[in-house]
Amino acid sequence: MKDTADAIMDAAERRIRDAGYNGFSFREIAEEVGVKSASVHYHFATKEDLAASVARRYTERFLLSVDEEVASGCGTVEAWVRGFRRALNDDGKMCLCGALGAASHSLPKEVLSEAQQFFRLGLAKLTEGGLSQSRALQVMAALEGGMLLANVLANPDAFHAAAAGLS
Repeated sequence: MKDTADAIMDAAERRIRDAGYNGFSFREIAEEVGVKSASVHYHFATKEDLAASVARRYTERFLLSVDEEVASGCGTVEAWVRGFRRALNDDGKMCLCGALGAASHSLPKEVLSEAQQFFRLGLAKLTEGGLSQSRALQVMAALEGGMLLANVLANPDAFHAAAAGLS
């Protein structure tokens, strides 16, 4: 059961990162995973439930990777740069919550809340790591903006250039 739910969330995450919240349906997810649409509904009652669960899982995974970088001796900003770089290089896509945030005006409340939580927790971690609130906002904006540019221009070097002066 957990494997099916994870596969459903993996498929939804890929589709959200590719095309945003409105870029997938339960039918498409079921087809990709190889299950019936009813199975998707069994694990996630609504599209909102699924997208919110995906965003929550992404936030937990991303913040854990940043914490691990910091624990290994990496500076706070560099840990965030590495986290975003890993998302771009490994997945070749946008930050999931950045993709959701770009369409925040049209998101259901539950999904918007999870996307906002990524940014709130991220900013809190940056300030806990010694950055001022203003600097934390600058770092987050540069990383998300650099990732957006890299994706829109199909040029990962755009991210690397945007992140170069942050550390």
